[in-house]
Amino acid sequence: MGKVQLFEVRLADGRVVFRPGEPLAGTVSVRLAGALQFRAIKVSCVGFCGVSSKVNDTAWTVDEQYFNTTLSLADKASAPTSFEGPFGKVLHQVKAVIETSRFSKDHKCCKVFYVLCPLNLNDIPEIEQPNTTSVAKKFSYKLVKTGTVVLTATTDLKGYVVGQVIQLRTDIENKSGRDTSTIVASLVQKVAYKSKRWIYDLRTIAEVEGSAVKAWKQAEWTEQILVPALPQSILQGCSLIHIDYYIQVCLKSPEVSVALPVYIGNIPVNRIPLSPSRSVPHSPMPVVPSAPPEDEEAAGGAQHPLDNVSIPTKSHSQQQPLSYAPNLSFPEGRLDLEPGSSPNHPTLCLSTGATVPYYAEGAVLPVATASSLILPPEYSTWGYPYGKSGPIRGEPV
Repeated sequence: MGKVQLFEVRLADGRVVFRPGEPLAGTVSVRLAGALQFRAIKVSCVGFCGVSSKVNDTAWTVDEQYFNTTLSLADKASAPTSFEGPFGKVLHQVKAVIETSRFSKDHKCCKVFYVLCPLNLNDIPEIEQPNTTSVAKKFSYKLVKTGTVVLTATTDLKGYVVGQVIQLRTDIENKSGRDTSTIVASLVQKVAYKSKRWIYDLRTIAEVEGSAVKAWKQAEWTEQILVPALPQSILQGCSLIHIDYYIQVCLKSPEVSVALPVYIGNIPVNRIPLSPSRSVPHSPMPVVPSAPPEDEEAAGGAQHPLDNVSIPTKSHSQQQPLSYAPNLSFPEGRLDLEPGSSPNHPTLCLSTGATVPYYAEGAVLPVATASSLILPPEYSTWGYPYGKSGPIRGEPV
């Protein structure tokens, strides 16, 4: 740097997390080894979103700016929550520059900070209601026989916060003479990036597997999925990146699946506990299949009775500490914020999946899963984000 020995931006009290509309305070420190001719020292706050069609590429195909000012951080409608993924990011930073004479190089520095615009789940209609969906699938086996399987999945809520447990209940009616495959439930994240065309990045966050259902059995499977550190569902104010979550429940044989959309927010659902007299008995939703089975028993005119059983859980997805993706760079100060952070502000963690900051009051360990991806039903098998031919992109809008 020559005569400039130190040039850096420091935020007051070591704070790195802000909400839209809050003042941003700090200092710009300059230490020189000698006299320096300069015209001005300028400081600005910049917030933008950039999206690229290539993984970890900062040559943005499209971008949008939320603020660029020396007066205030942003108003409440223009500063979305910070986000960083393989195809784009929402970045907020303070920039400082020493403008020197015409034939000298300007000196520049920057400090990344994070904006958290909390998603209040109570603002979403019917968020406190159970989430239920069901599907009936007719299939053939042993060449000449047919049967029907009815799959019903229910969650206790439609929205959750990090650290909360998703209560999942699945009912399977196997109206056939063949056993099903094992049943798998997954929490799936879908991030859509709006470039010249939509780019989809899908990944399994957590996965649990239950046993198979025997022939002519009506089975019930209850499980819990712990929501790990994840970015919120809605980046309010950002039109280029959309985040969605699903609870995916599926059988591979016969091939049948259901998907329950869920929200991940920052402020939990306010639930009024039901008194015992008001509690609703937990029973599977009655579903009428499209056609009765044409097996030996059905062909004789008699309806085969279904025995009720419970499905045990076979395995959970392997949870490991988060490992960073190769060639994925992090903003300055991302990994060493805890020692200098203020005790009055939440701890900054890195989340599962995309490298998104998550803020927690207590000790939270972000976890990742190495499980194979299970796609929501509206996507075909070409939609894997990291197949043999590289990243998969969506269709033009």
